[in-house]
Amino acid sequence: MELIRGIHNIKSHHQGCVLSIGNFDGVHLGHQQVLKKLCEQAKSLSLPAVVMTFEPQPMEFFAKQAAPARLTRLRDKFVQLAKCKIERLVCVNFNQDFANLSPKDFIRDLLVKRLGVKYLVVGDDFCFGKDRKGSFSDLLEAGKEYGFEVVSTQSFCVVSNSLANELPVRVSSTEIRQALAQDDLPQAAKMLGRDYSINGRVSHGRKLGRTIGFPTANIPLKRNVSPVSGVYVVKVIGADKQSIIGGVANIGNRPTINGIRQQLEVHLFDFKQNLYGKQLEVVLLHKLRDEQRFESFDLLKQQIELDAQAARVWLLEHHMFSEPVC
Repeated sequence: MELIRGIHNIKSHHQGCVLSIGNFDGVHLGHQQVLKKLCEQAKSLSLPAVVMTFEPQPMEFFAKQAAPARLTRLRDKFVQLAKCKIERLVCVNFNQDFANLSPKDFIRDLLVKRLGVKYLVVGDDFCFGKDRKGSFSDLLEAGKEYGFEVVSTQSFCVVSNSLANELPVRVSSTEIRQALAQDDLPQAAKMLGRDYSINGRVSHGRKLGRTIGFPTANIPLKRNVSPVSGVYVVKVIGADKQSIIGGVANIGNRPTINGIRQQLEVHLFDFKQNLYGKQLEVVLLHKLRDEQRFESFDLLKQQIELDAQAARVWLLEHHMFSEPVC
């Protein structure tokens, strides 16, 4: 899949496409329904299927630290969109100039002149342009004027995992964030169509874990707010090309050692190779506990030992690996 970073990098050969626009945070099952329709129409018209998204996401630009927790960073979106057979991802820099663009200019200058959109698929709640004044009806009118078709997808629903509530739930990034906040990983996975995971590159940390027998791969989260925090049973993809490795991970600020920035620290069971610089996918399987502050490093060590033991037992009980993780 081709990544186009910035409007200025849209070239003349990118003219002509079917397009969908949105944050696509999580690339969940609702998004996947949109993308399936997009790809079907692209094949019918012999045009590339293109997605437009924004960095930062609009709410992050306007609300800063008060913005909702992000489910996926751009790299994760790229990977998931490629799995959906999208051919191009246009990543627009969401700045003040772009925010001030009127709905008419957005349609004429970006959709028509630069992208030459022939078919537009958007969610049923899509708004755009300055002050979010652009609506689906505006797109319909513009389509008649400029000669492109506009369709809206119906909301896609799944059933809640709760036995007390079997009513359909509208799949949305907000619902997934709420499920994660309530530690309902199975419900989040049901709406995502996959287990929730965090991707990132391993960086050098303070190396305190190795002093107590629990070396960790440190992955800066690089986001304003994390949708998850605490200690989790995980499986790790990317550490070894030949296998998926079980482990235990902490997500948070590490209060016992006076940590400041949010970080993901994962201890891989029975793994000795160098991980610095590697891109890992850490898949969250089960939450063990909330992050907490301990009065001493020794007490933290004791709890980490208990966490690791509990994680090994969980992995064995759930048959996550063909051999014991020990």
